[in-house]
Amino acid sequence: MSAETIIREYRPGTSDAESVLRVRRLLLPFNLTTAESVETGVTRAHPDSEYRLVLAEDGGSGEVAGVLRVGIDHQATEPGHAFAGVLVPPGHRRRGIGSALLRYAEEYVSGLGAVTLRVWALDEQGRAFAKKRGWALTGHSLHFLGLDLTAGGLPGPPPLPAGFVLRDTVSLGDDPRALYEADAEVVQDEPNSVQVVLDDYEDWLAHDWNDPLHVPGLSTVAVAPDGRIAAFTTAHADDDSRYKSGMTGVRRDFRGLGLAKAVKVHSLRKARAAGFRLAITSNDDANGPMRAVNTWFGYEHGTTEVEYVRSLG
Repeated sequence: MSAETIIREYRPGTSDAESVLRVRRLLLPFNLTTAESVETGVTRAHPDSEYRLVLAEDGGSGEVAGVLRVGIDHQATEPGHAFAGVLVPPGHRRRGIGSALLRYAEEYVSGLGAVTLRVWALDEQGRAFAKKRGWALTGHSLHFLGLDLTAGGLPGPPPLPAGFVLRDTVSLGDDPRALYEADAEVVQDEPNSVQVVLDDYEDWLAHDWNDPLHVPGLSTVAVAPDGRIAAFTTAHADDDSRYKSGMTGVRRDFRGLGLAKAVKVHSLRKARAAGFRLAITSNDDANGPMRAVNTWFGYEHGTTEVEYVRSLG
């Protein structure tokens, strides 16, 4: 790394948010981001996550030459797991910046007692970078998919089981606890190299329901005859043209009824009517049911991230 490169923490309330936004949109175009979501990601972070956003700054130009996000998996059922993400724009690569940021991450979470650190690699260069430094594959791959909403090819809504109704999450009012309870159940069945649990409603409100990218008017729930939320899909947007499915889940008692398709059709059709042009989604390679649902919609593969892990200490 050049002696002129400065590694420093993100500064809330400054132009750092716009700088991080530019890097993320350049390298992660399938991830929705705004300056506000960058800022709140830092300022609303759960204390137990020890989350840090770190910038590599060119000492001469002041340009951001790399971005690191790092923290502890505070929702993991077992302690000691940490995550990191390193982004270095093409014009700043092969200067040791990525290595310096990853070294910072390893030292930081090791000091917090972490025993493993996970990263995602997007392209062949990133994968070679991880392998060269002794990182091992976890076996998880995340596929990012796109659907052109201007093509007019959305499938028709499947029939709902008797007594079920579809509603936007705006209908939940100021207390969306019922959605939280559904989310807490389905997240336990998500394919993941680290098992997590949702057990903090206030934290969920801050980081999921009140996420600046969340669009309640496009998010959909399927309500069962007994009043429980049986299935849901959350919607996100970072401008007026790009829509992304956040979490889509069906509670265990209601699987096999076509509810995942029903809530996604409802949400996608509302997004198209609102003028959104591109729908983005993602699914883990191991999640066969959601892969089948996304294939049914006609989503096309965009890119794939591969997860790596390293033992610390």
